[in-house]
Amino acid sequence: MTLGRESGAAVLGRAELDDVLAQVPQFAGRRYRYEPIAGGLTNRLYKVSADGVPPVAVRLAGGKSALLAIDRAAESRNIEAAARAGVGPRVLIADPANGSSVVEWIDGHTFEPAELDDERQLTRIAALCRHLHAASPFGNDFDMFVVQRGYLDVVRQHGFRLPPRYLEFEPQVARIRSALGTTRTTPVPCHNDLLAGNILDDGIRLWFIDYEYSGNNDPCFELGNIWSEATLPPDRLDQLVTAYYGYRSAAKIARARLLALMSQYGWTLWASIQDAVSTADFDFWSWGLEKYDRAVAEFDGPDLARLIDEVQQPDRPPHRLTDRSRGS
Repeated sequence: MTLGRESGAAVLGRAELDDVLAQVPQFAGRRYRYEPIAGGLTNRLYKVSADGVPPVAVRLAGGKSALLAIDRAAESRNIEAAARAGVGPRVLIADPANGSSVVEWIDGHTFEPAELDDERQLTRIAALCRHLHAASPFGNDFDMFVVQRGYLDVVRQHGFRLPPRYLEFEPQVARIRSALGTTRTTPVPCHNDLLAGNILDDGIRLWFIDYEYSGNNDPCFELGNIWSEATLPPDRLDQLVTAYYGYRSAAKIARARLLALMSQYGWTLWASIQDAVSTADFDFWSWGLEKYDRAVAEFDGPDLARLIDEVQQPDRPPHRLTDRSRGS
């Protein structure tokens, strides 16, 4: 049963939860309680409890996910791989047919962006990133240059909105991609969407949740995206990249910052698509424009040429830190 009075949407959610929880043996035949979890922009999230069994988190997928380049089959495999690696919660169900999932409930604190403006927390996050990135490769890849181009095709085909000057920056994007390609980076299993709300602290250690955009990727995209999503000052990117690699590297910091720029440029179109198709009560367009404004400032700013130069410089690490322990 729900907590409080059920709306029409809640009744629909209850029916879908019945179908999903029927596949979970410990909930079969039990009366359960559920409450919505705030924060999901694409999906509906619930905490589900029943007497005598541990609570679980249930995700019911939203529609139109194909337009957002979400591969549900890959996501289902990856959340199980992340759980085996000890980075994500234990998975009870991951159904690619309808995008639903049931995972163990992590009783912890969900971060706010401002809380990542802290060197200690960034060091913990870097450690858990290293742990995920050292796991067995995922079965799919994620490349924001490819994703951004796919989003642009969707926006154009459907006549969705483009921010002013958006296409003006395609030459800079080509320069960035070329510069990044001068240094070979082995893709590793990445989350690719580590906004603060996808990082949990249970009081002892950290967890990463929500693997919709997971795939093998450049580790510097992971780091740059974390920094960008939390809108942190430049010195925090320096600290995050240094904590991850165990030494300070101007080339790696430049790489993360250029990939952060690409994340801003690409997620802007994600927001445009969501603005057109989502039924969520959320201002996706304004959310996307905030990212886009920061991208424009980077494209037009004085640092772009320097970053493109620095990312192509040789990276000669000193003796590196050997601690590859899990984030705590």
